[in-house]
Amino acid sequence: MLYIVGLGLGDERDITLRGLEAIRRCTKVYMEAYTSLLSFGLASDGLSTLEKLYGKSITVSDREAVEEKADDMLLEARDSDVAFLVVGDPFGATTHTDLVVRAKKLGVDVKVVHNASVMNAIGVCGLQLYRYGETVSIPFFTDTWRPDSFYEKIKRNRSLRLHTLCLLDIRVKEPTLESLCRGKKVYEPPRFMTINTAIEQLLEVEQNNNESVCGEDTPCVGLARVGCEDQKIVAGSMKQLLDVEFGPPLHCLVIIGDTHPLEEEMLEFYRVGRDDRAWGRIPPACRRGRGRCGQRR
Repeated sequence: MLYIVGLGLGDERDITLRGLEAIRRCTKVYMEAYTSLLSFGLASDGLSTLEKLYGKSITVSDREAVEEKADDMLLEARDSDVAFLVVGDPFGATTHTDLVVRAKKLGVDVKVVHNASVMNAIGVCGLQLYRYGETVSIPFFTDTWRPDSFYEKIKRNRSLRLHTLCLLDIRVKEPTLESLCRGKKVYEPPRFMTINTAIEQLLEVEQNNNESVCGEDTPCVGLARVGCEDQKIVAGSMKQLLDVEFGPPLHCLVIIGDTHPLEEEMLEFYRVGRDDRAWGRIPPACRRGRGRCGQRR
């Protein structure tokens, strides 16, 4: 059996009981470490913390191991129980869907243990999940590569008055172009896109396309380390968020569409300059006994 286990978003404690039971019955445990990261990243002490709680030795798998050598792991799962750990939810990245397809083609049984992901935890900022359009990914620009396919998707979402979740680039164990040309891989240091960099790139793409999809006055929410105890959420215009220090990764950005009055009340707790943004405070609408969309409970 291949168990694909979601770890959640924060740290080792976010695993579900079902996920923990699955890991403990496995003879081999792998952990994917390039589509997302837990709060401690790839630090050796963080990995040992996982191993201590889960009671298993964990092999960290980079992109090459998962995409190019996955069959080795799947063949192991033919004869024994193998766990593949994923930060967030197993189906938060297409890589993991591909892994399920490959497993089934090899006749390997698969069980999935779900967990929280940024796709639903993003609701913490107060914007309702069913008012989001297509999610986009924003890659790092380089001197020679400045892709902007995400621009059309944001444009379409905004034409439908929907919010847009922007997932920001994570580059872990990426080979340099020069090393690829020489035939011997040398890897770049890990990089994680900040909200500030994402906004700079969005404004550059807007300047090039000039279709008024987003600009300095476009309202957004910047979120850092969602699901962690030190998560940071700030709402404001793109220009305002450019000056905010969001701290360590991981970051994501929401471009706000049309808002419901309850969404607006929630956003007020996160406005630029507020000191009491976050937990512990109950929005006025909730204190009045209203549930989702202002309906009575």
